[in-house]
Amino acid sequence: MLRPGQRVVDLGCWPGGWLQVAAVAVGPEGRVVGVDLAELEPLFNENVVALKADLAEPGVAERILEALGGPAEVVLSDAAPKLTGVRATDRAREEALLEAIETLLPALLAPRGALVIKLLESPEAAAVAARLAHRFASARTVRLRATRQGSAEKYLVAKGFSAR
Repeated sequence: MLRPGQRVVDLGCWPGGWLQVAAVAVGPEGRVVGVDLAELEPLFNENVVALKADLAEPGVAERILEALGGPAEVVLSDAAPKLTGVRATDRAREEALLEAIETLLPALLAPRGALVIKLLESPEAAAVAARLAHRFASARTVRLRATRQGSAEKYLVAKGFSAR
């Protein structure tokens, strides 16, 4: 999915592991922009930029596009809300985060682009995932082998974005 020369956005990039992997994959001709509420340590690579921002704040898409130099071929998101242990609150925070990402996609993702996004199992996340999946030529949810047993974590992997 990641290839040399691509532009990649990592939404919810802290602590920076996916930024490192993406930077190596796209090489010096590519560009990677990460966004998170938390400040990242100074970055290791000149083709990587980290922005401290809330995904729901006005103007964040424009800041990302400016740093990226145009729409991304790939959008990654391993973001998760801070969990409280209160089911209704946690589900509402997850839904708000996913909806912020859903709102940003038409501005950030190039036509035929790809998306990898973390989902926590809930009816709210499933509804957002279904809406997102309809915007792509192909989409599937996967659970990584490395995911600990009992975790509600899975990923939506989608290719062939259509801004319709």
